[in-house]
Amino acid sequence: MNGLVPRTVAMLLGMALIAAGAGVMLGAHWGWGLFCSGVLALLVYHLRHLAMLGRWVSGPSTETVPESSGIWDDVFSKLYRRQRGEIRQRRRFARLLARSQQAGRALPYGVTILDAERQIVWCNDSAEAHFSISMEGDVGQAVTNLVRQPEFAAYINRGDYAEPLELTTARKEELILSIQMVPYVESHHLLLSRDVTQAHKLGIVRRDFVANVSHELRTPLTVLIGFLETVRDLKLDATRSRDYLNLMAEQGRRMQRIIEDLLTLSALESAPQPPGGERIDMAALLAQVRNEAEALSAGRHTISFEAEAGVDLAGNAGEIASAFSNLANNAVRYTPAGGSIRIQWRAVGEGAEFSVADNGIGIDAEHLPRLTERFYRVDRSRSRETGGTGLGLAIAKHALARHQATLAIASEPGKGSRFSVRFPKSRVRAAQPHSVAVDITSAGATFAQDLTPIHQYKT
Repeated sequence: MNGLVPRTVAMLLGMALIAAGAGVMLGAHWGWGLFCSGVLALLVYHLRHLAMLGRWVSGPSTETVPESSGIWDDVFSKLYRRQRGEIRQRRRFARLLARSQQAGRALPYGVTILDAERQIVWCNDSAEAHFSISMEGDVGQAVTNLVRQPEFAAYINRGDYAEPLELTTARKEELILSIQMVPYVESHHLLLSRDVTQAHKLGIVRRDFVANVSHELRTPLTVLIGFLETVRDLKLDATRSRDYLNLMAEQGRRMQRIIEDLLTLSALESAPQPPGGERIDMAALLAQVRNEAEALSAGRHTISFEAEAGVDLAGNAGEIASAFSNLANNAVRYTPAGGSIRIQWRAVGEGAEFSVADNGIGIDAEHLPRLTERFYRVDRSRSRETGGTGLGLAIAKHALARHQATLAIASEPGKGSRFSVRFPKSRVRAAQPHSVAVDITSAGATFAQDLTPIHQYKT
């Protein structure tokens, strides 16, 4: 606008000089008429451009600055340059805002912005999942009207947010959330939520584990201490002393097995992932599994063993042998004398499968999801009678998970059980030339191949 006024004054002075010359030559009335006509034309010119400027100012901010000529061209050119600069700045701010919102939505923790009335201003994806709210439909709603739990409303309204609230949601899948309010700008608050369900479950498992270990070790220790006191305080004949010492040795071996299994579990959990290039000679490993199962059975079961040639694995041989042996030995322990057990190793699709099937006592469906928990037993007395520590399936699960394998359990009471392990293609290798197939079948063995339900453990 600075150039508009001087140029307008200059034009008026020019018109005045021209009108004065015309008045001298043609008369005063001609001079005044010419000057008034010029002033009127200049006024119309300015009014027209002022109207254009008014329409542009009143219109949307994205509307292009009108084009002009003459003394208004400089004004509109400066407005155009400013408009372009503001558009670039708005776009930059929009990109920054979009990135900030994307970052907020990608956070693993729930973030909800509440205004002074505790109404939702914004929330990210995690908060939507935690509270079953919607960014599209619930903005402006009071959060306490959407999350209708008395403890949640009391926490939001009390004003003291020094300590977080642990809230169990009323939804079907029951999340456990850690919730905390944090002051934000202009009387707003951030409602932060974190899913601690898994951590809570791990805490329960840890407490149960300590209690179970204590319980498992207390029984043999009690027996040992009782027999020691008996041997020390009473005069016993040689036969009775030998019997007591044998019972004490048995309990000592039981505690030793428990401790060894606990150390094995600890080693599996802390060890690095097994290498993918170390080949396992499955023919030798499966022969070891077969020999252990037959030795444990001592001829009380009919065991069929089928191994397909040409299929090896990559990984840790000790861990795989431990997992396979636990599955096979469990089948022997929980199948009554005279029962049948089938152990198979074969290529399946693009992977490989190891399976152990029996026609033993079977397992109720309610127990299947918890079978691989430490010290979990369907029948504690039977497990102790067969010499189990309650850690075999937990060891097998950890060892198999480290090899990206999937453990599936199918069982039905009175029909038997089938434990199958599926290895991915990445772990399968072609066997060395010396590997041979083993096929030892027993006539009359019957198995339930379509057992239900099935429970899978995947990693």
